[in-house]
Amino acid sequence: MPKTAISLLVVAALGSALAAQHLPAEGAHGAVSSAEVHASEAGIAIMKAGGNAVDAAVAVGFALAVTHSSAGNIGGGGFMLIRQADGQNFFVDFREEAPGKATTNMYQDAQGNIVKGRSIQGFLASGIPGTVAGLVSAQKKLGKLTLAQDMAPAIALASDGFALDTSEANGLRRAKNLALFPDSHRVFQRDGRFYEVGEVFKQPELAATLKAIAAGGADAFYHGRIADELAAFEAANGGLITAADMAHYQAKWRQPLEVKYHGYDILTSPPPSSGGVAIVEMLNMLDNTDFVSHGMDSAAALHDEIEAERRAMADRAVYLGDPDFVKVPMATLLSPDFAKERWASVKPEQASLSKDVGAGAIPGFESDETTHFSTVDEAGDAVAVTYTLNFGYGSGVTAGHLGFLLNDEMDDFTSKPGAPNGFNLIQGKANDIEPYKRPLSSMVPTIVSKDGKLALVLGSPGGPRIITTVFEVLTDVLDFGLNVQQAVDAPRFHQQWMPEDVYFEGPSRFSPDTLALLAKMGYPLKVGGSWCDAEAIQIDPKTGLRMAATDPRADGAALAY
Repeated sequence: MPKTAISLLVVAALGSALAAQHLPAEGAHGAVSSAEVHASEAGIAIMKAGGNAVDAAVAVGFALAVTHSSAGNIGGGGFMLIRQADGQNFFVDFREEAPGKATTNMYQDAQGNIVKGRSIQGFLASGIPGTVAGLVSAQKKLGKLTLAQDMAPAIALASDGFALDTSEANGLRRAKNLALFPDSHRVFQRDGRFYEVGEVFKQPELAATLKAIAAGGADAFYHGRIADELAAFEAANGGLITAADMAHYQAKWRQPLEVKYHGYDILTSPPPSSGGVAIVEMLNMLDNTDFVSHGMDSAAALHDEIEAERRAMADRAVYLGDPDFVKVPMATLLSPDFAKERWASVKPEQASLSKDVGAGAIPGFESDETTHFSTVDEAGDAVAVTYTLNFGYGSGVTAGHLGFLLNDEMDDFTSKPGAPNGFNLIQGKANDIEPYKRPLSSMVPTIVSKDGKLALVLGSPGGPRIITTVFEVLTDVLDFGLNVQQAVDAPRFHQQWMPEDVYFEGPSRFSPDTLALLAKMGYPLKVGGSWCDAEAIQIDPKTGLRMAATDPRADGAALAY
């Protein structure tokens, strides 16, 4: 059966899940998809003022630091993937780093047991922030406007305020970690007089910090008054980040991963992202199957996809870490031959056991809350950015009177080999804590092109579910022929090696008959809830129309003009 016919059957089979979908935003010039409407508007405004996709991404990133407090940040870190229309590609790594005083066993007690909560809440949970360095570095190298122009929308939103929507107001009210720390309780919860829906939320302290960055660039954040004030605040409260740590930090420009898949060129994230390697492994394994012919979300197709996820995530746990500190066997992990070896243990219509799968053998080798946004400009340049505080509102700590929240990214390191982190991910020694090392990340901004033309820009928040969400959106578009909004709306599933469980969105997102068949194969099913917030842009190959999709699971905004 031809692919187009399969696609039509797939869309019909999805029934009400796609019938109620909203349409993508369409425009001939530029598009932005992000988790919050003011931030998306900032990106569009910057492009209309003559900025390119990088300028727009910088504007969105700083705006989200004001309007999306649980994940938008200047106190966290992330990755930026850039594809220019002339074929040049760039990857900016602005992941947080462990402070200079960090130690391998800092989250263990004297008996070697994990101290619950120490790596995700409070003053020991934070790595050195990287967002400002990353956004400013990209703007300086590739932007068309000035940093001050790109930051103007964020500064206005912080100074003049913005009306809180239901999601943001309720999030601030319910955030228990904010209530534990005086400055966070004061800034975000008004000392218990909680902000109401529709009320204007002003952040003058954050505005002052943003103004200093706009005037002085990254140096204003990593040196001088801001760095000294942050270091003094940390020292007074038992934190580890020093002025020397801040001065040490730099964004790193790395080579993105580039692979071919079914006629497409996929540009994705290298380590310390684990997502790019894992997704390439999954796609390579699927090349040993005929999963598309079974039909999207059929038991047979899901069996193949789940087993690919299981094996790639097992390899992630053992082999991946900061490439500046550990040897990552990239050539092997990305090899189709390695994928074929990994796939050889998959049995038809029978679930594997994660405890039996383990990581693949490589001879000679020793071993939360996040947000994503995508931009495309009129020239066809594209930017995909995923950045994070880790869990919602990060460590819960606001940096004194500087107005921004600090991350709890240290939880993404291995607190103890073999012990699960806050996302129940098993971590290996390659991801041990070391001073100035960057923790392994699941964030995976990704850009797809075909025949030299931009095709798709995407990414998502969601801890380890980022990887499976991006993988599934990719296959839904590239293999099953869905448009970008259909793919973003489509039901999701997740398997991360350990635990054994396979998670399915519910209720009624997957056919009961399909779930029954999977259970019969031996899969332990967990059905319920929803996750992630994919923000993506697709380019029509014939018309060049930009089609921006935002995830109905969240309160994002896709805009185009």
